[in-house]
Amino acid sequence: METLTEPTPDAARDAITRGIDRSDMVTVYGRCTVDYDGRATSFLEAGDRHVMLKPDGAALVHTAEGQQPVNWQPPGCNHEVFCEDGSLVLESSRSAPDERLHVRFREIQQVSAFSGSDETELSLVGTEADLRRRILEDPDLLEPGFTPLATERATPAGAVDIYGEDSAGRAVVVELKRRRVGPDAVSQLRRYVDALERDLHADATVRGILVSPSVTDRADRLLCDHGLEFVALEPPAE
Repeated sequence: METLTEPTPDAARDAITRGIDRSDMVTVYGRCTVDYDGRATSFLEAGDRHVMLKPDGAALVHTAEGQQPVNWQPPGCNHEVFCEDGSLVLESSRSAPDERLHVRFREIQQVSAFSGSDETELSLVGTEADLRRRILEDPDLLEPGFTPLATERATPAGAVDIYGEDSAGRAVVVELKRRRVGPDAVSQLRRYVDALERDLHADATVRGILVSPSVTDRADRLLCDHGLEFVALEPPAE
């Protein structure tokens, strides 16, 4: 492992170059701007961010909030590092499709390069696929008389996890989540219901049911506000 604290741009460049040459995982933290040009164009003004360059070509730009990167490049990109006008510049680019992520550091707090390996594969237990299988095998877990008709049914808003009918013949959209969920899941379910209502005949009634172990208080209020339903159900443990 190699770590530099508050390095000069030149020292940071050299350490990052060594890390890339060794196929290390390289991280840089500091104040930077971020430009992306490719399938779209975006720009982030200066802010404190953590940038990760992976040996498989992936690049991730994180802020102090949230679990998702604010910008990223997929595996298969080429990483370059250089100094320009007194700033450290990281570029991650690929040609198919043609896109480039350009990160310019005005201040550098830390640079690290880690060499390591991980040969194990993630084994998931209790996935949404397991939850779907559980309902398909025993539809009455959702409610008596429910009949599944399709999985991953396409709508303009995305694919519905389970589409079926209740005992009265009304269309039912089922959205599955393996963990406790909040308002985002309710909004997703509502988009599916609205999209399906537009696709079906004008007088069709479409019910929306959210299935997960639990929901937040705010999500519960939104379900009521939108006329949606909730069924508490967990994926099988094995």
